[in-house]
Amino acid sequence: MIIEWFSDTPSTMSNNKEKSLVPVKRYRREANGSNDSESDDDYVPYVPVKERKKQQLMKLGRLGQLKEDGWTGKSSSENEKDDGDDVDGQIWGRKSNISLLDQHNELKKLAEAKKESAMEKQLKEEEKILESVAENKALMGVAELAKGIEYTDPIKTSWKPPRVVLALSEARHDRVRRRFGITVEGDDVPPPLRSFKEMKFHKCILSGLDEKGIKKPTPIQIQGIPAVLAGRDIIGIAFTGSGKTLVFVLPIIMFCLEQEVALPFGRNEGPYGLIICPSRELAKQTYEIIQHYTNSLRQARCPEIRSCLAIGGVPVSECLDIINRGVHIMVATPGRLMDMLDKKMVKLSVCRYLCMDEADRMIDMGFEEDVRTIFSYFKGQRQTLLFSATMPKKIQNFARSALVKPVTINVGRAGAASMNVIQEVEYVKQEAKIVYLLECLKKTSPPVLIFAEKKQDVDAIHEYLLLKGVEAVAIHGGKDQEERSRSVDAFRAGKKDVLVATDVASKGLDFINIQHVINYDMPDDVENYVHRIGRTGRSGRTGIATTFINKANDESVLLDLKHLLREAKQKIPPFLQELCSENEKYLNVGDEQGCSYCGGLGHRITECPKLEAIQSKQASNIGRRDYLASNAADY
Repeated sequence: MIIEWFSDTPSTMSNNKEKSLVPVKRYRREANGSNDSESDDDYVPYVPVKERKKQQLMKLGRLGQLKEDGWTGKSSSENEKDDGDDVDGQIWGRKSNISLLDQHNELKKLAEAKKESAMEKQLKEEEKILESVAENKALMGVAELAKGIEYTDPIKTSWKPPRVVLALSEARHDRVRRRFGITVEGDDVPPPLRSFKEMKFHKCILSGLDEKGIKKPTPIQIQGIPAVLAGRDIIGIAFTGSGKTLVFVLPIIMFCLEQEVALPFGRNEGPYGLIICPSRELAKQTYEIIQHYTNSLRQARCPEIRSCLAIGGVPVSECLDIINRGVHIMVATPGRLMDMLDKKMVKLSVCRYLCMDEADRMIDMGFEEDVRTIFSYFKGQRQTLLFSATMPKKIQNFARSALVKPVTINVGRAGAASMNVIQEVEYVKQEAKIVYLLECLKKTSPPVLIFAEKKQDVDAIHEYLLLKGVEAVAIHGGKDQEERSRSVDAFRAGKKDVLVATDVASKGLDFINIQHVINYDMPDDVENYVHRIGRTGRSGRTGIATTFINKANDESVLLDLKHLLREAKQKIPPFLQELCSENEKYLNVGDEQGCSYCGGLGHRITECPKLEAIQSKQASNIGRRDYLASNAADY
């Protein structure tokens, strides 16, 4: 119904002089679908009462935030038809006829949508940060980069899985992987093999495994050994004590045996395989494992497989004697290997097998440029293997640039603690630590490992334990190699009950029957914590790890520790439970994904302490270079 107002025309007034001059109200019903007034320039559309109230409420700020797609709006007839409800169910204030419960549920949904959008925004920001700090340089040799050499196919080997296994379906292989908690990435992944006989090892190697009491392969060996034997490049990630060493040691011995049978190595020839370790102790341990299996071959009158150890603190002459006769396998630390390559004592012209054990620790310890330089000494394609218990995405992406169609094998989350370790965290004041240490030693029988961050703390603990009558030895970077080797050998042989050490003993070392690991102080890096406690609970055994913490520890490291304990289903003490990250406070989301840069669970890349330390170090180096350059210009 439309109301129109008309004033009387002159003719009407003349004919009706006796009538009043008051305007006459007239009504006209518009036909459906026609509206002549819309064409009128002066026409102002009618705004329904509900719409006007809504606009008033919006001006007063008494409405919630509109949804992202906005209010679509309706005509007055549609609003009347819906009895006050709008199109998208938006609640328009307290005067709405919708129940409070429905309003609460709607507001909750809006809050969830807002939270998700905030999380998406944070993830995009983290991706940008990760891209900005990503390594542009590939883990490749200088010559290969300069010549544009790029290998597209993996190295071919003569090994093939048994026909019975090849005949099985891919679904069966997936079932085996799921059963053992193995996840794989890559193209044409070789099938998993559940026995060493199926892997076609020499009978002497099988007897060597029996001597060590190894009957069945571990999950990382079930998938890793077939992939290595097939010539594939590998990124192997598994918790500490899972048997990663045999994954690269046994195949390299088989490859060298095959080469020696086909064409014996001559003088100054080799090595065919190179294994690089971040610490001297780990290199020595790997060398001894290789010696065990090569001795088994020698006893059966198989061709001799020669191996050498190149580490700091050991005379180079011992290594040169073996190299001069022709060496098959070389185990080395980056520093000594670089020195020998520079002096042309050893060549990598025939080396076709490269393994980097604890690869992420090697790069973190500052050996990145040394490793890149070592790559430049290779004269052809090589099979590259990278293994570690803690390997963040940053290192994985960095490594993939140099690998050819790599297979990533993951047993558990990268950086996760071993499930066989009972983790206990205790609040101990700084001045009470060394006294409380004796109480902790009573928890289990020896042998016990004690870790400390500083060399002077190691010496102080060692001296204190000796005064209390405890049979203890100590190792750290300040001691000479002979003393370090003697201490480790005495502890391994059971002649000493306690070994006090810095992180030189935390990476990859295998001590039999370690009952207890004590962290005298929480390390600054949660990855070091994972490696430390991994010295116990190895090969299926159960162990205990006790860690001392106090107010001196950085909150970000304690948050990482809290989430690590939660992931391993360990008891979280109240003082750790109270700690809460910014993500949990404001976004109400868990940090299970962790930091994409360093792999820590208790923080994100936006507040990564490791990234901040690197960036501040780079900034200080830039300032130092500018200062030195300006001083040089003055002279």
